[in-house]
Amino acid sequence: MRKIERLCNGAVFLTMLFLFLSVFGGGMRSFAGAQESGISRGEKRVFDEGGLFSGEETKRFETQIQSMKEDMNMDVVIVTTEDAGGKTAGKYAEDFYIDGGFGVGKDHSGVLFLIDMDNRELYILPVGKMNRFLTDKRWNAILDDAYDSVSSGEYGTCAQSFLTGVAKYYKAGIPGGQYNYDKETGKISVYRSIKWYEAALAVLVGLFAAGVSCSGVVRQYSMKKERGWAKNSLMAYRADCQFWYSDQADDLVNKTVTHVIIPRNHGGSGQGGGGGFSSGGRSTTHTSSGRTMGGGGRKF
Repeated sequence: MRKIERLCNGAVFLTMLFLFLSVFGGGMRSFAGAQESGISRGEKRVFDEGGLFSGEETKRFETQIQSMKEDMNMDVVIVTTEDAGGKTAGKYAEDFYIDGGFGVGKDHSGVLFLIDMDNRELYILPVGKMNRFLTDKRWNAILDDAYDSVSSGEYGTCAQSFLTGVAKYYKAGIPGGQYNYDKETGKISVYRSIKWYEAALAVLVGLFAAGVSCSGVVRQYSMKKERGWAKNSLMAYRADCQFWYSDQADDLVNKTVTHVIIPRNHGGSGQGGGGGFSSGGRSTTHTSSGRTMGGGGRKF
């Protein structure tokens, strides 16, 4: 009986050891794989659900995205799918961004790039502050660069074009006259590089400095004595003056009339009710789950 008991205890011990090594070993392999790529599980930003990228491409994109996030302080996500679940490319991109909890700061700033093989569409989704950098004109330009690659089945090159375009336009900065146009409400939000209270403070400081300088100049060059002498001299001159009036008539000799046509200003060429603003710096947006979202897609 003791021998059987020892055998049973040994079997239980070996079973427990096997389970421990299986779980611990699998966890270590997963951890080692994450460490090798330099990307932790929570930092994953490339979701190749459509299986369009090679392992080397995915690793390169992850590394590049981490660097971009540090430079821009905004999120960058790449997604591929073969099944959009009956959603449009835009709806799929928005839900993926929201459900994944992506974005930086209170406005969840970032951008998502979707290669949708189900709807055969590329989609760029700027969110939050990224809309200031990726205006309608700019994200369309990125899609132009990516279109040829995706049409020829070079999906890795397509995604790389997206990353290159985002980095390029971020370095270029927010274009002059940039504004967000909410297509649902018609509201226009013009970008200002400084806050209103900073501008007010600058104006007050400028007015104070100008006032001090002007008051000093006025005191220095007031010439009160000279003005008194001038006033006395003028009064003496008027006392000795006599005026003589005579009749005088003006005769019209010639008349010339010139007509000039002044062209009317019909306002700017902004789309969708953007008013007199230039369309070059416009970002068409809408609000979803408290996030300001823009962008658009291109069929391929």
